[in-house]
Amino acid sequence: MSPQRYRLSFTTGGLFLQEAPVVAERYLVVRDWQATRAQVRSENLLQVRTSTAATRISKELISRLELLSREEVTLLTTGTRREQGYVLWSATCRRYAFIHDFAVDVLREHFLTLRHQLTPNDFDAFVNSKAVWHAELDELAPSTLQKLRQNLFRMLRDADLLSDQGLIQPALLTPHLAKILATHQPDKLNIFPAADIDIRRWLQ
Repeated sequence: MSPQRYRLSFTTGGLFLQEAPVVAERYLVVRDWQATRAQVRSENLLQVRTSTAATRISKELISRLELLSREEVTLLTTGTRREQGYVLWSATCRRYAFIHDFAVDVLREHFLTLRHQLTPNDFDAFVNSKAVWHAELDELAPSTLQKLRQNLFRMLRDADLLSDQGLIQPALLTPHLAKILATHQPDKLNIFPAADIDIRRWLQ
């Protein structure tokens, strides 16, 4: 049985650190994602210049936020910037299996084996390894692959998991946040550069 095709629409936007709290705050009022999306667009809550951009950004962002629990959405309005980044990284990994697999197979694996640098070549090697099972990766134009790589690395920087110099930065989750993100599934935390002993400590 062939694996499910990767969804590969994360070409722009990063983690949306500025926009996510605005959308989360409105959702916690109306408690409905469809209504939230409509209000974000009609009221231009994201303060973008064109309706086309508002539609594109709200659609992409809400497709990620919909995968969060109410408690996780609330953290986007009450948490620190680092906590917001970690929640949004988690949401993005849930939305995109490609990013999830990269986080587990490359980001965390590099961290655990003390390879501190993450480079574009690591991304390319990952794509080549997955293309054996995912023909959709072979179908991408080089320019699209470059956009995917650039935005993935931007998300990692937004989440404080990668420095501007490309150095992997260990995740610094609080036990409270870790338990929220790992509800019912401790392996959800494998998307972060952290040792098993740290994850167990967070979840005690």
